[in-house]
Amino acid sequence: MIRRCDNGDVAAIGMIINAAAAAYKGVIPADRWTEPYMPEAELRHEIEAGVGFWGYLEDRRLRGVMGIQEVQDVTLIRHAYVAPAHQRRGIGGALLNRVGGETLAPILIGTWADADWAVRFYENHGFRLVPAEAARKLLKRYWSVPDRQIETSVVLADPAWFAGGGGAAG
Repeated sequence: MIRRCDNGDVAAIGMIINAAAAAYKGVIPADRWTEPYMPEAELRHEIEAGVGFWGYLEDRRLRGVMGIQEVQDVTLIRHAYVAPAHQRRGIGGALLNRVGGETLAPILIGTWADADWAVRFYENHGFRLVPAEAARKLLKRYWSVPDRQIETSVVLADPAWFAGGGGAAG
């Protein structure tokens, strides 16, 4: 079952994010890694900034989460993670399909350039990498991330973004 998360889910969302994000340790630049990867205060800040989380439940427990955020003329997929013991079972794809159905706007996803498994996941679900220069512009326009993160990230877009001429940054 997939449902919208609420304030009572914040601790479980944080646990899933931090457990799954361990895969990034040693892959992303060391100066971008923190322990925990996403402290609860940062997670709450993201929610207050408009990231709405959806959760995949199995046995009445959250097994995966994915955030969605409407920003200007696009929808961002934010903080998509599946608990490590439950990965490779279709949970991420199910969440992506459900969350993608919540918007008519083009969808953009930012992730770490060296997280090849994440890039492959989105590509396998119909997203394509945005050219590097356009990605930098998109990261500056739609995300609130430091320049160092922009330098080490990529953006993937759904077919609607490309069909629309790549948005204002394309």
